[in-house]
Amino acid sequence: MVRAYIRHNVSEYDTWRAQYDAFDEERRGMGVRDHAVYRNVDDPNELTVWHDFDSRDAAEAFTGSDRLREVMQEAGVEGAPTIWFVNPA
Repeated sequence: MVRAYIRHNVSEYDTWRAQYDAFDEERRGMGVRDHAVYRNVDDPNELTVWHDFDSRDAAEAFTGSDRLREVMQEAGVEGAPTIWFVNPA
């Protein structure tokens, strides 16, 4: 299992969340096994999202996909996200 963390800012959380939720079925078809969303307590438009995958290759394919970038842009993601990968210790 590999977990991808993605941190980014959005222009408006409710708009972003609607797009994120609408992308759920497609996201699962792209290899996401589980996920969660966290909001910064001081800035509710700063988000950290994690997604679980079976492998690093699957995680990198998802995070590098044109489709993900398209959805993020439509959802109001501002700037480039910070992405990192971890394994359970």
